[in-house]
Amino acid sequence: MHNSEQKLNSIKNEVNEIVKEKQLQTTPQIIVVTKKFSLDKIIPLLKMGHLHFGENQIQEAEEKWDGIKNQYKNIKLHMLGKLQSNKVKKAVQIFDYIHSLDNLKLAKKISICEKEFNKKTKLFVQVNVGHENQKSGILPEQLLEFYNSCTKIFSLNVIGLMCIPPINSNSEKYFQILKKNSTKLNLPDLSMGMSSDYGEATIYGSTYLRLGTAILGKRNN
Repeated sequence: MHNSEQKLNSIKNEVNEIVKEKQLQTTPQIIVVTKKFSLDKIIPLLKMGHLHFGENQIQEAEEKWDGIKNQYKNIKLHMLGKLQSNKVKKAVQIFDYIHSLDNLKLAKKISICEKEFNKKTKLFVQVNVGHENQKSGILPEQLLEFYNSCTKIFSLNVIGLMCIPPINSNSEKYFQILKKNSTKLNLPDLSMGMSSDYGEATIYGSTYLRLGTAILGKRNN
C-alpha cells in the first residue's frame, strides 16, 4: 500500500472514531488538496477509489485533471483558492464545487457562466471569521444579505460556508462562529478543517475537511 493511502486510511479511521465518540450527526468527506503535487502522488488515491480532490489554481487544475476526469468519471473537483472573475468560465467548466465565493461581482459571473454551460456548481460562501483585513471573505454580520443576493438574485446553489481561521489561533472559536452562522441560514455543509485542525473541525460539524500535507507530505514549492 502506498504511503498516501495509509495516511488517508489512518485519518479516516481517526475521524470516524471522533464521530462515534462524540455521537456526531455527520461524518465529513475528505478533500485531498493536490496543489503542487504531481499525478504520480495522486494516482494511488484514485485507484483506491477516493473521490474528492482540491486545487487552488485554475491553470494547474486544467493541466492536471483534464485527462484524468475522463478516466475516473466519478471524481469531484473542488476549487479552494481565491477565484478571480476573469477565470470563472474555466472554473465552472472544471470544478464541481467552489469554496471561495466572496463578492457579488463573482456571484454574477458564476451565474452567467452556469447558464452558458447549463451546469449548477455547488458553492460555499467564504466567511472572514477573524475579521482579518488581509483575507478574503464575507464578514459574519454581512452574511445574510450576501447569501440572499446570491440565492435570490443570481439563483446560485449555495450549499454551505467555508472559513480559514487566523494563523496560530484557537481554531475552535472560529469553527463555532461558522457553525452558528450556517445554522442561522439552514445550510447543510461546512468546509472547515485543514491538516493542523481537522479533529476540532469534525467536532464542530465540518462536512468537508481540506487536507493536503497530512496525506501527501510536504509540497515542492
